[in-house]
Amino acid sequence: MPSIVSISTYNPPHTLDQNTTTEFARELFSDSFDDIERLLKVFANGQIDERQFAVPLNWFQTNHSLQEKNDLYIELATTFCTSVIKQCLTNSVFVKDGVDVEDINAIILVSSSGMSTPSLDARIMNRLSFSAHTKRIPLWGLGCAGGAAGVSRAYEYCRAFPRESVLVVCVELCSLTFQRNDRSKSNLVGTSLFADGVACALVVGEESHLVKQSKKALRPHIVATQSTLMPDSEDVMGWDVKDSGLHVVFSRDIPAIIKEWLGPNVETFLTDNKIEMNQLSSFIAHPGGKKVLEAYIEALELDEEMTNVSKEILKLHGNMSSPTVLYVLEQFMIQEHVQGEYGLMAALGPGFCSELVLLQWKGMH
Repeated sequence: MPSIVSISTYNPPHTLDQNTTTEFARELFSDSFDDIERLLKVFANGQIDERQFAVPLNWFQTNHSLQEKNDLYIELATTFCTSVIKQCLTNSVFVKDGVDVEDINAIILVSSSGMSTPSLDARIMNRLSFSAHTKRIPLWGLGCAGGAAGVSRAYEYCRAFPRESVLVVCVELCSLTFQRNDRSKSNLVGTSLFADGVACALVVGEESHLVKQSKKALRPHIVATQSTLMPDSEDVMGWDVKDSGLHVVFSRDIPAIIKEWLGPNVETFLTDNKIEMNQLSSFIAHPGGKKVLEAYIEALELDEEMTNVSKEILKLHGNMSSPTVLYVLEQFMIQEHVQGEYGLMAALGPGFCSELVLLQWKGMH
């Protein structure tokens, strides 16, 4: 079965602590909300200490056109992706000698925070020495579910072509979508939560020669995946596209929806694969926010410790949308595992949808 040989993450250059972003929001939103101090508690209560951004704080103090923001997205996302790909292919924690980009057969490029045609993967291929025949599979609009969805699509690709190898590259520059003049509570919550991040995973088919590059005694094999769409739920999460750019849609009902909907969804997936929840040693959850993690615990009846890694990523990076679950996976891949251990990757996104990936840590054979 396909497996994940290497993974890397890239932190954009500007780190801001939550106190600084709280003060910025207080200055910006105080005239719009009579109860601003009560609303600002979302910054303190979100269990986020710091976040990384592609641009410095003073960039947010002036208005920017959609074209200006999107041009910057294309430029920075291409540069950051180029760096994270290099890191992934030479990551000495996971690979022995380093992997040449010429050995990559396909790029699954996941992003929802900007627009680019040709897509970012084409621009990246002009920066690195990929084969001109590398297949390009851009995925747009999956938001926070994108990282797990990218891994799912890589799994299917590598099952179809077991000798081939795929890069899953996730990049979100949520900060560049910031709307100074949007005085909605959704925008305030988004300002407290979202951040920028980039991640890359190398997924290989079971007959790929790159399997031999795996340095860890055990690596996660992808056993199965499941995509689920909740009917008629387009207004739960996503973007409103307006003349000024992308405006965040973020329903306050998300935690309640997770509690009601996710449990049966996960149960069906595990039952289909003859696995029970108590057999999972790792829960690789996209940390959408503090309340989302709490909803996971309640819906799946998890020991709270199962979300510790996700909490730590949220604390140090915020919600970076699609790459976030790969930041969590990276930490699990660094840890030592026992042959045959199971892990569940879970992420939720616009649609409203879920992506589930069942992993099992195994050795070379």
